[in-house]
Amino acid sequence: MTMAAPDPFEAAENARPFLHGQEATAMTEALQAGQYGHNLLVEQFEQSVAAYLGVSDMVAVSSGTAALHVALLAAGVGPGDEVIVPSQTYCATIHAIVASGAHPRFIEINPKTLCIEAHEVLAALTPTTRAVLPVLYGGRAVDLSSIRNELTERRIVVIEDAAHAFGSRCAGILVGAQPGVLTCFSFGPIKNLTCGQGGGVVPRTAAEADALRSLRALGITQSQHQRAATTSYTVEGFGLRATMSALNAAVGVVQLQQFEAVAAKRKDLWRAYASRLRTCAGASLVDVDVDRTVPFNCVVHVDDRDRVFTELRELGIGVGVHYPPNHIQPAFERWYRPLPITEQSGQQLMSLPFHPAMTEEDARYVCLALARALRKGSPCAS
Repeated sequence: MTMAAPDPFEAAENARPFLHGQEATAMTEALQAGQYGHNLLVEQFEQSVAAYLGVSDMVAVSSGTAALHVALLAAGVGPGDEVIVPSQTYCATIHAIVASGAHPRFIEINPKTLCIEAHEVLAALTPTTRAVLPVLYGGRAVDLSSIRNELTERRIVVIEDAAHAFGSRCAGILVGAQPGVLTCFSFGPIKNLTCGQGGGVVPRTAAEADALRSLRALGITQSQHQRAATTSYTVEGFGLRATMSALNAAVGVVQLQQFEAVAAKRKDLWRAYASRLRTCAGASLVDVDVDRTVPFNCVVHVDDRDRVFTELRELGIGVGVHYPPNHIQPAFERWYRPLPITEQSGQQLMSLPFHPAMTEEDARYVCLALARALRKGSPCAS
């Protein structure tokens, strides 16, 4: 019996941006304005995101990777320092640590959430630990409040990789609004809130915001408007070329206005998958705590993952793997530690197609195809 794919079929891609139509107009207006670097439109986006989160400031940068890099530097992380981080993340997280001059100390995850937990952080602390970098995998918040006092006493900063987690909540508070935490967002092409490309950091203090703005702009202390009105500028220290483009900010402003509708679509799609996967023998769904989370993806653990992955791709279903563990990557092998849970998970995890254009019927078709592929590999299959 051949399964008929929905028409239109939206599950051919693992993820893609969800546009509302006004983004093209906003970007055209930004193009016609003729100033594509940092300008007032970027500052409008920063202020809009800060208002949404209920915080005093947000510093926009060129990417989520840049957000992590400047946040680490602004927090004083550097050579000789150690940063506790899960191996289960995109390699950009680890590159940002290495770029700061520090080194990663990889720790285990909870296999049901793919996130770190407080007891694993405590067990991994050393005299050189300078930061803890939880990754909010799939959009799920990581609650380290139970060890916050101990980390503070040891002068260890918490820097969140919230690339997946815009709009999610922790103990009723939006990710990015928790006091004492440096939160880094990605506004990349397929994120919950997209600018096409971009990132942002929620600073803890006004002084930290100033440091972040200097770091993103080659160490220059004056704003673009101030520089335009004078004959010089001041470079106070090291900096990167990491400002957000006005073209990206134009997209972000439109996206933020429609964010609640997109968040609802993501939640509904995740729940549709969860309902179907309950009866899919052989597939274990990674929990995102959907009542508090705006899901970024939908991930399952399956045995014989590579075979199942190949069969679904051959059917035109856009499955993916997010992500191969980093502690076994050649670039980071000098910091290898045995992480059996992460390693087993890394051989089993598979991301199902997940983006707001998909329908419940798309999810049903994907789950039927997944169930068929799993049955084919069962020892009881004829």
